[in-house]
Amino acid sequence: MKLFKSVHTYDYPWSLVSAANWQKYPNEHCPHVQAVDVLDRRVDPETGILVTERLITVKQNVPTIMLKVLRNSVIQQLRTEEYSNIILLQLMGTGHTQYVREISRIDPKQKTMTMDSINLTLSNYMSVAESITYEEHPIEPSKTQFTQQAAISAGIKLSRWASLVEDFSANRFSQNAATGREGFNEVLQRFVVRAEGSSQSQSRPASA
Repeated sequence: MKLFKSVHTYDYPWSLVSAANWQKYPNEHCPHVQAVDVLDRRVDPETGILVTERLITVKQNVPTIMLKVLRNSVIQQLRTEEYSNIILLQLMGTGHTQYVREISRIDPKQKTMTMDSINLTLSNYMSVAESITYEEHPIEPSKTQFTQQAAISAGIKLSRWASLVEDFSANRFSQNAATGREGFNEVLQRFVVRAEGSSQSQSRPASA
């Protein structure tokens, strides 16, 4: 298992950052995210916590290193090299389209937003459990602290190559995380401009 952790500070209050998160996709930095569908949304009547379950559809290639490992495994078992990447994907029960399940919780009283996600596709080959938290900065309340963590584990079918595959996947995850933050930064800035414009419009006195 490989672990990843990153902490970042956004120079905007939690209320703006957590609201902008719902508009994170689509953005040009993450073209692989094809769709985000809400499966369930409810408010806990006792705590006031908003719980949302979403299905995220992504379109991306399986890492080359994983395909090489799987191809070698198939060749060893069937003694043939006639299997293309597409056939390998079919053997794994998937295509280029993959799915991620996400459950988020927003606690307006504590000013925290947590998002836990895990891949549904290829989960018997690789598990990526990610946890994201947006919370009011502990020292500067006008800012938001963002914490992203992930646990990456090769499945039993890749146990022989676990360390190699996990190292590669962890590096790829780190790169994608940096790209994702860059994309969200742009989304956040646009959201703040719109929010400030709307606030100014509402504060103007009505013309006589």
